[in-house]
Amino acid sequence: MAQKGVQLDRETFSCSICLDLLKDPVTLPCGHSYCMNCMKSFWDEEDEKKIHSCPQCRQTFTPRPVLVKNTMLAVLVEELKKTGPQAAPADHCYAGPEDVACDFCTGRKLKAVKSCLVCLASYCEKHLQPHYDVPQIKNHKLVEPSKKLQENICSHHDEVMKMFCRTDQQCICYLCPVDEHKGHDTVSAAAERTERQRELQLSRQNIQQRIQDREKDVKLLHQEVEAINGSADKAVEHSDKIFTQLIRLMEKRSSDVKQQIRSQQETEVSRVKELQEKLEQEITELKRKDAELKQLSHTEDHTQFLHNYPSLSPLSQSTDSSSINIRPLRYFEDVTAAVSELRDKLQDILRETWTNISLTETQVDVLLSQPEPKTRAGFLKYSQEITLDPNTAHTRLLLSEGNKRATLIYENQPYSSHPDRFTGWWQVLSRESLTGRCYWEVEWRGGVYVSVTYKNISRAGESNKCGFGCNIKSWALYCDEDDYEFLFNNIKTPVSGPRSSRVGVYLDHRAGILSFYSVSETMTLLHRVQTTFTQPLHAGLGLRISSFCRGSAVFWKLK
Repeated sequence: MAQKGVQLDRETFSCSICLDLLKDPVTLPCGHSYCMNCMKSFWDEEDEKKIHSCPQCRQTFTPRPVLVKNTMLAVLVEELKKTGPQAAPADHCYAGPEDVACDFCTGRKLKAVKSCLVCLASYCEKHLQPHYDVPQIKNHKLVEPSKKLQENICSHHDEVMKMFCRTDQQCICYLCPVDEHKGHDTVSAAAERTERQRELQLSRQNIQQRIQDREKDVKLLHQEVEAINGSADKAVEHSDKIFTQLIRLMEKRSSDVKQQIRSQQETEVSRVKELQEKLEQEITELKRKDAELKQLSHTEDHTQFLHNYPSLSPLSQSTDSSSINIRPLRYFEDVTAAVSELRDKLQDILRETWTNISLTETQVDVLLSQPEPKTRAGFLKYSQEITLDPNTAHTRLLLSEGNKRATLIYENQPYSSHPDRFTGWWQVLSRESLTGRCYWEVEWRGGVYVSVTYKNISRAGESNKCGFGCNIKSWALYCDEDDYEFLFNNIKTPVSGPRSSRVGVYLDHRAGILSFYSVSETMTLLHRVQTTFTQPLHAGLGLRISSFCRGSAVFWKLK
């Protein structure tokens, strides 16, 4: 307990500027005591203002008081020094380059623990104590240590800026409305802070809500990644099994063909060798008979010749030459041709279905899809060159201008027969398949179905399976001089919008977006479809005779 009392005495007789025991103590008229040199240095800095104050209570003195040593305090300090060594502050208490230093410490400055917005100064714990003890400064606003206190001083009037000019959106002091900000809308800084605080709170709420939304999106995307990975793993496993089965089936068929060929080879070789043996036996017999005849022909005795001639054995029946079928280099060509035909068919199947397989693999729902363009210039970045395929055109459609224009006429065109040709509907498809993001425009007159469709749409006949917009394989916007109409699966939806002879079509295949626009000086959305496309699409045109025009023409152009 005695030691604690000594410590209290040390604090009592310490200089609040240097925080050391008083050296040559002097007492100011306000009653506070400091080291003589500390007080002189402090007032030397204030000489320019010609106002001298107490570092603790801020009481001012004019003129500068004469400092006289307080002998009583000097004696007490000397007695206190005899009680033991004075504890120095720990190193971590001193201010570093990044710290806010106490404005009242001399020599090595301590860290400030608070800054005063009224005094515009920062204080360590020792120098801050008067703000808790002195009634005149107890109400000062204390904040966390700040190096920017001087920013609160008006550069014109050297006063604290406690007001805010809403006209110029800046902080000002109480003298500014008299000069630079005369007639402006001014309020106290506290009032403006309250208003801005409400705005800040709303902004924070909005940001927090957006954070929650984005976190949900991230979570959904994470789930999407897991789903994609799981689906891909299953697809790889399943595809591997299927292709393994196909390979085994092909190997089995290959083995069967080899076995069939070898079996037929054995049969044919056996047949040929059997004939060969018969022929060789016949040759041997003929040679023997020829030798007998030769010997008989050399007999000189006529009687003996005539006696032996009837005894010669007759010749055996000759082998039929028609049984010998010689086909040099043509054996098994029928098998080779059949295998080649099978290869070609498999290649065609793989070629036709591989695009669908590749497209199915890329059908991934992405939450943050690319936004649709807002201007025609934006759409034109995705311009798609479109040409019409003559092999698909109905015979009453005349294609011209490099297969970019289709016209409905009365006479049938001399098109060759083709399985892709529409036979019942006056329709035609584009050569190009459409994936990704595409945009094109159609100029029309009369009546026209502006369509997109899967390639495997039916072609023969007049059933709904073939008509654009009359089935689940095609989407169509019907345009004539009277109105617009959207068709899908034979369901008709009236569409309103400004009449224009040009229609723009925007397709985002991956996002499943199909949009039709009326194009003039501005672009007006007529109809938008949100779905999932499972195959590549083709642009399509369907023509008809409208009530206003007995013929229809469509210009298909890249703009």
